Amino acid sequence: MARQPKKVSDLAVTDTASVAPSSSRFAAGEDPVKRGQILDGAKRVFMKLGFDAASMNDVTREAGVSKGTIYVYFDSKEDLFAALIEREKGRFTETLRDMLADSRDAEDGLRRFGLAFARQILTGDMIPAMRTVLGVVDRMPGVCHRFLSGAPANARTVLEEFLRRKMAEGAIQSVDTELAARQYIDLSTGTYFKLKLFNELQTVPDQAEIERVVDSAIYVFMSAYGPDRKS
Repeated sequence: MARQPKKVSDLAVTDTASVAPSSSRFAAGEDPVKRGQILDGAKRVFMKLGFDAASMNDVTREAGVSKGTIYVYFDSKEDLFAALIEREKGRFTETLRDMLADSRDAEDGLRRFGLAFARQILTGDMIPAMRTVLGVVDRMPGVCHRFLSGAPANARTVLEEFLRRKMAEGAIQSVDTELAARQYIDLSTGTYFKLKLFNELQTVPDQAEIERVVDSAIYVFMSAYGPDRKS
């Protein structure tokens, strides 16, 4: 009698990417595609349910991996959440670094940075992520520190690097770059940040208004730190 092919429903597939040819090229827990798949699923779950309500079972279902697989990559929900924060911070930081590298001068770089940071606050995942972090600050201070830390990947430190380059070029005065970076971020996006964090900003300002705020921040910043500033 001829052998009948198995039905798809007879195949117990618990990990959608476990049979991918690329998986065999990596040691356990080292496949970047698999890790990214888990983090993508975790991001959707945490954004939808919040940290406390989410479970590792929720993440395995959303990511399409087995529970055994997820624990090969991450020891706990806390470890997974921290890794997700690091990835998202790193991605945004690299975007900012590339923008600043392509800028024509100090004012152009400050404008690019301010507009990108404002967009991230107003339409990106930064504020939902920060709300989640604030919800666990008492139990997980280490995660909160990683979210706000200046190294190795942080928007403020990227701006500091840019300011140091412009100081060397003579485009701005010699300044405390950490203080100056904090001041510029507050000038260009501080109001948006606070209003969005506390849900007081119901609609996203139009582009002209965002540009007006950022351009005003640049004017104030360069008046204080520009090369023509009088001591």
